[in-house]
Amino acid sequence: MKAFTRHQGRVLPMDRPNVDTDQIIPKQFLKRIERSGFGKHLFHDWRYREDGSDNPDFELNDPQYAGATILLGRRNFGCGSSREHAPWALEDYGFRVLLAPSFADIFYNNCFKNGMLPIVLDEKTIDELFQRACQHDGYALTVDLNECLVSDEHGLALNFDVDEFRRHCLLGGLDDIELTLQHEDKIAAFEAQM
Repeated sequence: MKAFTRHQGRVLPMDRPNVDTDQIIPKQFLKRIERSGFGKHLFHDWRYREDGSDNPDFELNDPQYAGATILLGRRNFGCGSSREHAPWALEDYGFRVLLAPSFADIFYNNCFKNGMLPIVLDEKTIDELFQRACQHDGYALTVDLNECLVSDEHGLALNFDVDEFRRHCLLGGLDDIELTLQHEDKIAAFEAQM
């Protein structure tokens, strides 16, 4: 897993609550087991028209948000089924940070396991970020996981909370397997005894 320490990126504001995993990555794209290749299908039903052309009314197709790596959402982001493909699709597209007032539990956990940082901020703060994204073309944020700080070039500085174990794993780029391999010598010693 790619380590996460500090990230600066353009913000994509998605001003809709209850964005579910079925919209993040629709079921017809779940046949693959690799973690890559899902980004092109991210938000497929909102992003494309029936004829396959881009839907110009969808945020992801707006040229001002091209290359966005920070997604700003509303409450209950990632609700719905527990598919891990949803964070795979977001990460494969290029998102590294998600900001919202709340996330569905399983989705939230899956984000950390896939190297993305979901940050929970109160509704008032999220409202302010939406306002800033509308006021400033190419609005960008810097997210520093060492300092647990979100900032912008317009004077914003917000602290956020993150579970210390999850923070440790992201800073070190450690997924479940890499965490286990940190104890490889002990595992080998145990196996040799058996």
